[in-house]
Amino acid sequence: MKRTLLLASAAMGLLCATATPAMAGTTADLLKRLHEKGILSDEEYQELLKNESAEAAAAPAAPPVTPDASGGGRSVRMTDSGVGFEMGDVTLKFSGSVNGFYVHDNGEAPSATNSVVGGVATVGGKSSAIRNGLLPGFLKVEVMTRQGGWDVGAHFGMYPGINSVSYAGSGANSPGNPRGLQTAGIDFRQTYLTFGRPGFGEVKIGRDIGLFASEQILNDITLLSSGTPAGNVAPSNTTLGRIGVGYIYTDFQPQITYTTPSFSGFTASIGIFEPLSSLTGPDEANKEPGFQGKLVYDGKFGGVGTRLWAAGIRQKHDVIAGPAYTSWGWDAGAKVTVGPLTLVGTYYDASGLGTTALNLFDTDGLGNKRDSHGFYLQGLASFGKFSVGGSYGESNLDYANAADALANPTLVDKNSSWVGQVRYGLTSWVTLLSEYVHTRSEAHNGNQASSDAIAAGAILFF
Repeated sequence: MKRTLLLASAAMGLLCATATPAMAGTTADLLKRLHEKGILSDEEYQELLKNESAEAAAAPAAPPVTPDASGGGRSVRMTDSGVGFEMGDVTLKFSGSVNGFYVHDNGEAPSATNSVVGGVATVGGKSSAIRNGLLPGFLKVEVMTRQGGWDVGAHFGMYPGINSVSYAGSGANSPGNPRGLQTAGIDFRQTYLTFGRPGFGEVKIGRDIGLFASEQILNDITLLSSGTPAGNVAPSNTTLGRIGVGYIYTDFQPQITYTTPSFSGFTASIGIFEPLSSLTGPDEANKEPGFQGKLVYDGKFGGVGTRLWAAGIRQKHDVIAGPAYTSWGWDAGAKVTVGPLTLVGTYYDASGLGTTALNLFDTDGLGNKRDSHGFYLQGLASFGKFSVGGSYGESNLDYANAADALANPTLVDKNSSWVGQVRYGLTSWVTLLSEYVHTRSEAHNGNQASSDAIAAGAILFF
């Protein structure tokens, strides 16, 4: 027994003399070699091996260790949100969403009295689809660290739909192509870097969501569901939600944006943006950047949570065969939460921005600006895992002048919709949703079209 203890001590001494940290199985390998060389008898070998196994089972698991460039070790920890890990001062995170809905849209049969240019109500009868809602799926990959006192990060966002698309005209968000042997569209919306630090704020450079109208879509209950289907027969990557029936789509745009630190709940953002040409007006060759800004207040008054915002956009348009013009717009809104009830109200006003999408139907054929405005009102009440919500909104577009009225009699005057929604939180990741949407489009000449849609499905976030 004494010899056994001496041999065990020698074995442990040899083990401690090896490189640190010791790898799993090192002690067993050493005992095996001592046994093979005849230093340990069969009985001594079996006894020491048994003791080693018992100690290994009782010992706490060591944290994973990854060597860094300096030869030291850095612990690996899971991130607090998304799916990823922290390795020393570097965080790699994956986050994303997947959704799918059965959408049935009941529109009117085409006629001379329901033709509305720019209308979003369905004309063409009944249709059903299995499709994405207002959000496509997305996968966001972020790499973040702190260097020299700065928090820096690289951010990539890929947004694939579940329906096949044709890629004609609108890229990954073109009208659908529901045929065999096709592929879904991947909209690479986000590619940007950030750097900032406490007391300074943050700078963003790359492609990301705009500032104007961003709060309107991010607070819209149809962001998680369908809203107005628009093109249900051949689905593109997304539905409209409340885009064009309450606000203009903010879009994802190349930009350099600075956001201040929070000052008593107030933050401000201002950025220069790649200028956008008109989608329906005369050809442009824009030479100056666009500008956008946003002011947000987050705070509480007693037990009432409040978020207030105001945002603006301005851009000069250099028309190739006509005079230049400057488009502008602003939006403002409030979100108030009292107990289980959340209320949202927003409004926008613009000139030369058009309706539904930025610079869609923004001017007549000669580059004369059309004014537009709109709003939506919304409520959502949550009771445990159930939430019930509803909203009404509209977008209005005016003629540029009397000549525009004569040339475009069926141009949309107003798009509006009513939305009713029920949610159930199945798990912390999965939400089940059902929805009813009534959409109405009205032209300046009196033409009208309306449609009714129901949607049911689920959305997952991680």
